[in-house]
Amino acid sequence: MFLTHKSARSILRLQAVGFSVLIGAIWLVEILHIPHLLYGVAADFELPRVLIRTAIVLAIWLWVHLTTRRLLRRLHELEEFLLICSWCRRVGHEGTWLTLEEYFGSHLATETSHGICPDCAEKQLAAHHKAVRVTPSA
Repeated sequence: MFLTHKSARSILRLQAVGFSVLIGAIWLVEILHIPHLLYGVAADFELPRVLIRTAIVLAIWLWVHLTTRRLLRRLHELEEFLLICSWCRRVGHEGTWLTLEEYFGSHLATETSHGICPDCAEKQLAAHHKAVRVTPSA
């Protein structure tokens, strides 16, 4: 399964909703005097206590949000790698193995052509000269 930008945004959005619910619960507990009802503590509203708890939850959310974004970005980068066979150079894509030409033609709509790089040309020429026992000219 590949991670899309849409699914990454929905993960971050769900995370933000969860932390918002947590902050809302912190405020609701204080407004409804739930500690007073459960434990018999003073029933007064303490704004500094609520603000400190809210700040702590926001700091944790910021850390979790930034870490999740970094991990999602890295996961997206890793999913962009092409899986290429070390021996035959075929590309693994969705359970099938395609030649590079097939992959580029069908998935990237890119035409391919063949050529030879200067390094390989030099190696091939040297091998050819060795095979026909001709010494290369300088």
